[in-house]
Amino acid sequence: MKIEKVLGKNRQKKVFLYALSTCAWCKMTKQFLKDNGIEFEYVDVDHVTEEESAKIKKDILSKGGSLSFPTIIIDEKELITGFRKDKIKELLGI
Repeated sequence: MKIEKVLGKNRQKKVFLYALSTCAWCKMTKQFLKDNGIEFEYVDVDHVTEEESAKIKKDILSKGGSLSFPTIIIDEKELITGFRKDKIKELLGI
């Protein structure tokens, strides 16, 4: 699975994003994180193998999420589904 890393000045929390390359909300989430200097990693789920996709779905569901994108996982425990600026700001302290 190809994990992309976006460097940023804010590295206080580990931020991981599951996205779709064609999703407008996913693109807005990536841009929001970049604009706020948040370092994060992401995977475009529509570019992975079926086996990798099954692992991703299992990971999201095991953390109490739903299979919607974007899905942000913060510090391996907090999960945000959708582009929710208020919740992202709250959990990242920005």
